[in-house]
Amino acid sequence: MLTKFFPFIGWFKGYDATKLRADALAGLTVALVLIPQSMAYAQLAGMPAYYGLYASFLPPLIAALFGSSRQLATGPVAVVSLMTAASLEPLATAGSEGYIAYAILLALMVGAFQFSLGVLRLGLVVNFLSHPVVNGFTNAAAIIIASSQLSKMFGVYVDSASHHYETIIRVVQSALQYTHWPTLAMGALAFGIMAGLKRVNPRIPNVLVAVVITTGLSWGLGFNHDTSASLESVKLPLAHDAVVSFNAAIQGMDDLAAQRTQLTKRLEAAKETGDPVALLDERHDLDVLGVRIARLKEQAAMSRAQLRGLLLAGVETADGGLEFYPQDQVPAGMTSDGRTWRIKVGNKALDPNALKMMGGGAVVGTVPSGIPTISVPKIDMKVMLHLLPFAAIISLLGFMEAISIAKAMAAKTGQRLDPNQELIGQGLANMIGACGKSYPASGSFSRSAVNLQAGALTGMSSVFTSLTVVIALLFFTPLLYHLPQAVLAAVIMMAVIGLINASGFIHAWKAQWYDGAISILTFVCTLAFAPHLDKGIMVGVVLSLGVFLYKSMRPRVVSLSRSADKSLRAASVHGLKECEHIAVVRFDGPLFFANASFLEDQITDRMMSMPELKQIIIVANGINDMDASGEEALSLIVDRVRSNGLGICLSGVNEAVMDVLRRTHMLEKIGEENVFANMESALCATHEHAHKEGREDACPLTTFCRLA
Repeated sequence: MLTKFFPFIGWFKGYDATKLRADALAGLTVALVLIPQSMAYAQLAGMPAYYGLYASFLPPLIAALFGSSRQLATGPVAVVSLMTAASLEPLATAGSEGYIAYAILLALMVGAFQFSLGVLRLGLVVNFLSHPVVNGFTNAAAIIIASSQLSKMFGVYVDSASHHYETIIRVVQSALQYTHWPTLAMGALAFGIMAGLKRVNPRIPNVLVAVVITTGLSWGLGFNHDTSASLESVKLPLAHDAVVSFNAAIQGMDDLAAQRTQLTKRLEAAKETGDPVALLDERHDLDVLGVRIARLKEQAAMSRAQLRGLLLAGVETADGGLEFYPQDQVPAGMTSDGRTWRIKVGNKALDPNALKMMGGGAVVGTVPSGIPTISVPKIDMKVMLHLLPFAAIISLLGFMEAISIAKAMAAKTGQRLDPNQELIGQGLANMIGACGKSYPASGSFSRSAVNLQAGALTGMSSVFTSLTVVIALLFFTPLLYHLPQAVLAAVIMMAVIGLINASGFIHAWKAQWYDGAISILTFVCTLAFAPHLDKGIMVGVVLSLGVFLYKSMRPRVVSLSRSADKSLRAASVHGLKECEHIAVVRFDGPLFFANASFLEDQITDRMMSMPELKQIIIVANGINDMDASGEEALSLIVDRVRSNGLGICLSGVNEAVMDVLRRTHMLEKIGEENVFANMESALCATHEHAHKEGREDACPLTTFCRLA
């Protein structure tokens, strides 16, 4: 009973110092990969990089303690991070306080959903995401994730468009205008180090080595070179006008947002009073306000694009400060410092007295020291209702990823897995992780593989991983300041390369053409709808369910005949001659309301197309279930066949269907003498009678009992 509620108790049976040492080494190895990876994935999710460390603190520990897999490494992962960003983008600006609060709330919801499924033992609900759908989505997500990092690799800044491919076009256009070559070089160097070490020795923590080398170079070479300057020091009237326009738009949006809050309250009050006129007035005012906010957003975006497109040259003044001129308009007699300077513009108003000027590459910057405070996320029902479908999708996707990895490792270790217990572990990891400022986490394939290869024997390895992250948060965060953003982008791109699996489409198509088509359509729709990834998944799920329903409504119905090896096979498939007097019909599938009429139609077709027909044998081996509609259809078939002077019998009826026939007295109607254990018995009993006065020269259904 104790191990049921506390699975980690089972770790300590026969646990000794040797196993402890193996787990400690594996946990440390995973942590060395996890720390840089988690920071990269946090930025993919739209969070500050250090929130990746927060998501690596409690989730690995809790998932290991309460899950069923002993080697699964939980924490930030690429697909879940991308889904987090896609679900929160309509609600708040990435990286803002509101965005971070919503991400933490989303983790709580994801955890609650997974935990509920585990407690109710509904882990099978994950089967709604079929393999072709997951394959198509994962391949598309890998491309989206990799391409989303291009702006960091080139060192350019653009606003996100309504579709991902439009954003990428903006990135390419901006990169053609200006690419920060040191940034691109840092990213390329990180790629080279990771790929080279992976080829030389996969056991070397290539991500950590790449991060250490590039961070050292960044610090030593002065890769990051930012300074603060007043607007007056920028000698370009266009920049002055753009800053004024941008600040006016931002201030206007802030003012209108406050008005919208008041109007929303008045709308709720009008709904409570039930006054239809007041309700229309408030909705109208809200719509007008929405249009005004949209106009200001467009104004801010245009001004921001203008400012980001300015490439300036810095000229040192007599007092040691800098003045900035357009690169091709440096006054005669003045010498540029050789750097390309840009104005950093985000989503907040710019301070004309302290503009942030970028003369180098982007780095992670200050990472707060210490572990986050433990507190329950603020509950907002309106936001939760909006996030509910996303939470459900992330829960299922995250669990599918985790359980797939766990099963693959269990096949090697011989460990027994409990999917529902794994759901409980993942759910608790996300819920308790949310209290520690974590965004949604899941099982990681790459880190789990590292954990297994490093010799992890129990979940204690994940405990050591969490402890290592805590030590890093307490003592080593200053070392991360100079870590280039381009290196984190390279880490993400390197990690998702393994997610691309083109052979999955071919395999699905070979299995069934419609599975291949579903996989391809899911892939295309996910790419087309990005960043609204949920739409791509929903297209795949709907197509899968549609195919399932169609196949259920139109199961395989074949006529059987004797083949050369004396066995009964599908006549149409093998090109066999059929008997003129006996129709042996096999129905492959449960007989229920959705396909009952289809069986009627098939029997009727045979009665009309076979003028010499005397006997129908329904081979029921494939009918594994029957409902009231199926029983009613069978009763009508019996009546119709016998009213036409033909005989009908059943063969191979299983116990479940036989029980239905008995309970509904259908067995009495058919007659127990017309229900046979197998096809041979049915043919032996009916063949001679069906061929009386028949003119068939050689019956293809002739049986051994007939010859005897």
